[in-house]
Amino acid sequence: MRKFWTLYSKEMLESLRSYRLVWIPVVFIILGIMQPLTTYYLPDILKASGDMPPGMLEGYEMPGAAAVMAQALGQYGTIGMLVLALAAMNSLAGERSSGSAELLMVKPIAPAVIIIAKWAAHLTVLFIALGLGAAAAGYYTVQLMGSLSVSDCLAATGLYSLWLLSAVSLTLLFSAFMRGPAAAFLALLSAAGMSLLYSLLPSGFDWLPAALPDLSAGQLTEGSVAWLGPVPSAVLLILACIAGAAMLMGRNKLPD
Repeated sequence: MRKFWTLYSKEMLESLRSYRLVWIPVVFIILGIMQPLTTYYLPDILKASGDMPPGMLEGYEMPGAAAVMAQALGQYGTIGMLVLALAAMNSLAGERSSGSAELLMVKPIAPAVIIIAKWAAHLTVLFIALGLGAAAAGYYTVQLMGSLSVSDCLAATGLYSLWLLSAVSLTLLFSAFMRGPAAAFLALLSAAGMSLLYSLLPSGFDWLPAALPDLSAGQLTEGSVAWLGPVPSAVLLILACIAGAAMLMGRNKLPD
């Protein structure tokens, strides 16, 4: 446990020195507040453009608070996931290029402990960023649209965090045997592939982790969702990525 805590503290210190603990939460906060603000002021923005036909906005209805909050969380599925993948892409490949991997491997530390410490550090950054972003989105949604259920918001944020954590774990796995940019690309490609399968055949692939964003939105708009398929599959995917990265690191198959 002491070795894990030492490595985890090292990773968190690196996140602080590289400003990941600053700029990633800032990006998530900006993404979170953009949706309620844009939705609320959309009629004014369109009117100010001067190109709207008369009566075009007469049938415009302001979405409910739950729908706006769901859309705000949905913003993290594109830019947010890209930001997290870019932040995690050099988790192991960067260690090899800097020579830190060789120093760690000669010490009596199990590869699994190294991988779990890195994964836990990324998990911490994700929870801080998503927590602050969701809180900012919820605050502006309540102020502009109406009240929200705190429990539903927490459950929806938790479901969405599991989807983002799956992408981070994939990036960590691919970073164990290829360079950083390629690792981020393959992780995002894998996430996009799962999303495509789910969107094409939702009834057949509703157990994939890609169903978690829809479950998150459903938690806000409907109040309850059937999470039994996607949540266990996401947990299994995350565990498989951690185990695979530890196995590759133990075999010293990091990229030169």
